[in-house]
Formats: sequence, structure tokens, C-alpha cells
Amino acid sequence: MIRVKGFTLIEVLVALLVFGLIGTAAAQVGSQYITSYERVRDKTLALWIADNRMNEIRLADAFPDISENTDELDFGQYRWQVLTSVKGTAEPTIRRVDISVSRYPDEYADPIPVHSLSGFIGDPQ
Repeated sequence: MIRVKGFTLIEVLVALLVFGLIGTAAAQVGSQYITSYERVRDKTLALWIADNRMNEIRLADAFPDISENTDELDFGQYRWQVLTSVKGTAEPTIRRVDISVSRYPDEYADPIPVHSLSGFIGDPQ
């Protein structure tokens, strides 16, 4: 009788199952990594935009009036919406500034909020 060496059908199927599970897990980890990277990238760019806007207001020669305005700008590869709200406080020589930065996922979609920043600015006089 001749003995044939090799794998049985059951052994091959088990091996394929193990490799399939490993491949699925690797794909999920890769997807989570990409999502995490995109979130950190967007938060970093939005933080820079909000900081720039706050510094523009602080460096302006005039004390900011109570107002609310929306600007759109291109920063990095993306289009952003910056909502700046200047509010009064109990102290008339201090203003509260709230800045909200949102990113447009594409040219037809509504912007998605990414970061907000609040601060106070005093009258330099």
C-alpha cells in the first residue's frame, strides 16, 4: 500500500478559515487607523484656523464690536467655514469670542463641525 502525504480537505478548510479571520481583523485595524488619522488631521488644521482667527482679532487695532460673521477659506487641501461670534460680557471692556470651525466634506455637502475655541479680549485703552 502506498502512503500519500499531504493535507486533508478539513485541514485546508481550517487553514483558510484562520487566514480569512486574520485578513478581516487586519482590514478592520487598517480602517480604524485611517479614520483616526483623518480625525487628527482635521482637528489639527481646524485648531490652527481657529488660533489664527483669534490672533487676528487680538492684533486688530480696534476693540471688536459685538457681532457674528461667517467666513469661508481654503486651508490645506480643504474648504473650511469659520463662524466667529463676539459677545458682550458683564464687564463692558471685555468681549467673549467664540470661534467654530467646520470642514466641507465636498462642494455640495453641509460643513461638518470639527473644532471650537473660546477666549476673552480686553479693550487695549
